[in-house]
Amino acid sequence: MRGTLVSSARPGVQPTAWQVWLASPPYAALTYLCPAWFPNPRPGLRVLAPLGRGLRVGILQEPTKVPPEGVDLKPLVWTLEQEPVLDPGMLELVRDLSSRHMAHPGRVLELILPRGLRTSQVSYSVEHPDFRPTYSPKALQELPTDRLEALALLWDEGRMRVRLAPRRQAEELFVMLNADPPWAVRPNAVNQIRLLERLFESGPMSLGAVRAVYGDPGIQAMKRLATAGIVRLGEPLETTDAADEAPACAPLPDDDMDALSATPEQQASLDELLPALASASARMALMHGVTGSGKTHVYLELARRCLELGRSALLLAPEVALACHLWRQAKAALPHAEAYFSHGYQTPRRREETFSKIAAAASMKRGPVLVVGTRSSLFLPIRDLGLIVLDEEHDESYKQEERLPYHAKELAYSRIKRSGGLLVLGSATPDVKTFHAGQSGQLPVQTLANRVGSRAMPDVRLVDIAGQKDPDEPFAPETLAAIKETLDAGDQVIVMLNRRGYAPVMYCMACEEVVQCPDCQVGLTYHKLRERLVCHYCGLTYPYPIPCGKCGGVTFVPMGEGTERLEEYFLRTLGHEVSVLRMDRDSARRQERLEEILRRFREGEAQVLVGTQMLSKGHHFPGVTLVVVANADMGLYLPDYRAAERTYQLLVQVSGRAGRGEKPGRVLVQTRNPAHPFWDFVLRADYPGFYAREIEQRQRFRYPPFTRLALLRLSCPADQEHLHEAMLAFAKALREKARPLGVDVLGPAPAPMAMLRGRKRFNCLLKCADWQPIRTLFAAVSRGSVAPAGFRLELDQDPVNML
Repeated sequence: MRGTLVSSARPGVQPTAWQVWLASPPYAALTYLCPAWFPNPRPGLRVLAPLGRGLRVGILQEPTKVPPEGVDLKPLVWTLEQEPVLDPGMLELVRDLSSRHMAHPGRVLELILPRGLRTSQVSYSVEHPDFRPTYSPKALQELPTDRLEALALLWDEGRMRVRLAPRRQAEELFVMLNADPPWAVRPNAVNQIRLLERLFESGPMSLGAVRAVYGDPGIQAMKRLATAGIVRLGEPLETTDAADEAPACAPLPDDDMDALSATPEQQASLDELLPALASASARMALMHGVTGSGKTHVYLELARRCLELGRSALLLAPEVALACHLWRQAKAALPHAEAYFSHGYQTPRRREETFSKIAAAASMKRGPVLVVGTRSSLFLPIRDLGLIVLDEEHDESYKQEERLPYHAKELAYSRIKRSGGLLVLGSATPDVKTFHAGQSGQLPVQTLANRVGSRAMPDVRLVDIAGQKDPDEPFAPETLAAIKETLDAGDQVIVMLNRRGYAPVMYCMACEEVVQCPDCQVGLTYHKLRERLVCHYCGLTYPYPIPCGKCGGVTFVPMGEGTERLEEYFLRTLGHEVSVLRMDRDSARRQERLEEILRRFREGEAQVLVGTQMLSKGHHFPGVTLVVVANADMGLYLPDYRAAERTYQLLVQVSGRAGRGEKPGRVLVQTRNPAHPFWDFVLRADYPGFYAREIEQRQRFRYPPFTRLALLRLSCPADQEHLHEAMLAFAKALREKARPLGVDVLGPAPAPMAMLRGRKRFNCLLKCADWQPIRTLFAAVSRGSVAPAGFRLELDQDPVNML
């Protein structure tokens, strides 16, 4: 019976016009009418906004002027939450990123909000006999005003709630790999192979995505693979769900002993940094500590004090494996903290849950939270941040280059600047720009020069392989003898080769040509376990064996080596009594597999670990006494002003995995050019000496930190007509517009990766004393008629990838 619920317009409330940022295409800032009955509109609130025939999720920004007479505004449909998911500080962060990267606020919101918080496929449940139990947004739009007013009262009382639409909920189930290659699939099962390759390259796919990409044949292929046990349907395994059962990242006894009391160096750093946690102004500090010096102990003590002061803390690591390790240590050290673990490989549902819980913790004033994660955690709505730590701050994984490019360091400073508190940048091999800020007095530096427990740094030696001619023998006799000697002593060995796959080049014996990717014009890498030729740039794959595309021949020779081939070499050379593990993107794509590899090696079930740079940072293996770098020259001669810096950082970091237990460690670095002066700094782990040489060169050639550097990337179809003339005209126009702005232009010139995904690529370096002229120049050439037809322009500010 109706009439039991009194509905009336809210006293004194008038319809208002609000600006709304749409968090999905077309990413517009539109003005909507907020009716008088609309539940408590505030900035930062997610709402459903009509657009065309559909609905979009938008964020209320601010009330705006009522439009002129005769202009009708569409009314908002309903709110999606009781409390705003974004506070004023987060809204200001959106505006800042939008301005800095010349992107619409809606694109920034797409980066910040998890997918589940951007979907309009919702329904509303109502607990009242006068109303249906469930309403769709469309049904709400058709209700008269008095019924909407009554529903608004129920919403305020918590008797009306939003939930994911049932169909969308079913689509949130995920298809994921349950086994590593090689897979027992028939060669003519094309749909199954396509799905497996996609899952291997990109990770779990939602059931809806499988249906959208592959249609019903994809669903049928998925069912057959599930029956065979190769894939499974459900929720991906979460590391946080198995914190007690997955010891791979758990602190070791040695770590716990070291954490009982601070060393004099650690205590001196804490004495300097602790007062900043309560500061209303922002402070930054560089924690420069050698590998094994106990930087994590300082981070956790800072986090403990920060939480005691009632402020939240955020601890970041560059990669998921390192974040997992840091998470376990944080949970052990701070067991009573309200803590969250966050990274980009979690399911959308888990990310949405974490995002919402942290927002609720702030709105309900439950107290401070501790968050551990990767760079995307900086977008979580953490209120009153008193501490942000970027461990391994030099790592290029802190820079996102796809979609909206940003650097975690800049974003972290932006957040701590708004809240006040302390930003700590930690590394054994800091970014040259960061260290320069410390040397010039702009940034205080805390130094940890000694390993914990008086452990010595490893002995590093060069091994000359210039005379090594046998393609099937990747190691010099001296290196192989050292490996066998170490294994005979019962110790463990790490071998790093920063190239995955079996062989980077497949050479056709008939026509003497290398098999290339047709879209990128680079050699295809042979992956033996997958029986595929793979382009590591665009992801194109071919089954192997395959006839040569030029001559039809079928006789190929794999040239060069990758981690797969090294693993096979050790199994052949050392015998089956020695257990060998491989850790790279191919072997550790599944989170559970990554943790299994780390656990088995840490517990001594394997004696040799072969891998890429994934194993170079942060891992603690007390049984490792020998580290071998199979080909240290890789990366040193790349066309990138940071090439020497990156190579130094990588080699020093991987060297730090040796000798972390009771026995001393040693490192063998294989090179074809041992006379290069660069190696002197690596042998002595002499960061100050390397920095002095590097900074002198950068000052001479005007590279950061002595200028602002941006990379303007241009691309066009491979068959672009009149390309040479178009590039000359563009270069002339670019320089004319750059001159009055004080921007120096180098290029355009063909990019080192001159072809990618079927498009020709050109690079242009822009140098200036400040960022704003560079942004102004980009806006002028990208929005006007300067760029040739068919060209795409992208601006990467402070690029980490020059290829």
